[in-house]
Amino acid sequence: MEPDRPLSTRAALRQVMNPPNPWISTVVEHLGPPPEAALEVFFDSSRQALSKNDSPDIPFTWSVNPYRGCYHGCAYCYARPTHQYLDFGAGTDFERKLVVKREVATLLRDAFEHPRWRGELVVFSGNTDCYQPLEATWQLTRQCLQVCLAYRNPVGIITKSTLIERDLELLSELARETFLTVTVSLPFRDADVARAMEPYVPTPERRLKTIERLAKAGIAVGINVAPLIPGLNDQDVERVLGDARSAGAVYANRTMLRLPGPVKEVFEHRLRMLLPLRADKVMNQIREARDGQLNESRFGDRMRGSGPRWRMIDDLFKSAWTRYGYSPMPEPPPLGQVPFRRPERPRAQLELFG
Repeated sequence: MEPDRPLSTRAALRQVMNPPNPWISTVVEHLGPPPEAALEVFFDSSRQALSKNDSPDIPFTWSVNPYRGCYHGCAYCYARPTHQYLDFGAGTDFERKLVVKREVATLLRDAFEHPRWRGELVVFSGNTDCYQPLEATWQLTRQCLQVCLAYRNPVGIITKSTLIERDLELLSELARETFLTVTVSLPFRDADVARAMEPYVPTPERRLKTIERLAKAGIAVGINVAPLIPGLNDQDVERVLGDARSAGAVYANRTMLRLPGPVKEVFEHRLRMLLPLRADKVMNQIREARDGQLNESRFGDRMRGSGPRWRMIDDLFKSAWTRYGYSPMPEPPPLGQVPFRRPERPRAQLELFG
């Protein structure tokens, strides 16, 4: 039996594939092969930069998403269903119909000027990668971080992208002036499996280099081994934690794979298309780690598995976490002690108001 060899991943992903969108009454069926997916950029007209989270499973309240949709194309991304609210699909559309919030930095500054804002932690991003390739051109994340620096507002960043290295100097200054953590998502160590599941993300080896550069710049950096996918990357846990610690990561977290709504169809389609010899095993083991289900939507349970299969994976993570000397993720100081402050406006600007 030949091993899976996802060597033509990008070619396989060029064609449009979207699960049905329940918010759209019409369905398009292609007569013949579907067309190739082209990159399209749209503009967001929302008037708020901050999104408020009320889930007890998420360890932060406020987040900023400069972009909607994500070019990285991760098959397992739990944020895919949010694209359906825009009348797009959760499959290829999520990866190639991307939305840009051009005014996000100005809106974030407005939020910080509000009298009720006290300097709470702001996380980039809750739904998509704030350093996805669009950021190289639009620089919206960088602009927002400059606003956070001006106000000395605490910041958390979650990314898979090496583009964050562009902002090392800015991030170092943020780390000196306020609270800052950077979490690098690193669920796989096998480069071929990573390419199949997250086709436009830098390789695991390259992300380890990013961790090293962040740590050397004096930034508190950690990893998310997320998602954990039984039968696909649980065997990588030991090596991921060891290599990331050697690179300079100081904390590590994990979550179980989530397959809400159309994500299940996108994930299974990708798995069977690019890793067909593992597909049945992986789908069966996901069920074993979820009491026979492919997904759990209840707060408190959706980010972790259950049963003996999950406990084995979780124990492996905890054992390696302890052995390699990881620490809990740093927490921002209490609100009364955060360095947040509103910068003084230039006198010339004040004179405009009399």
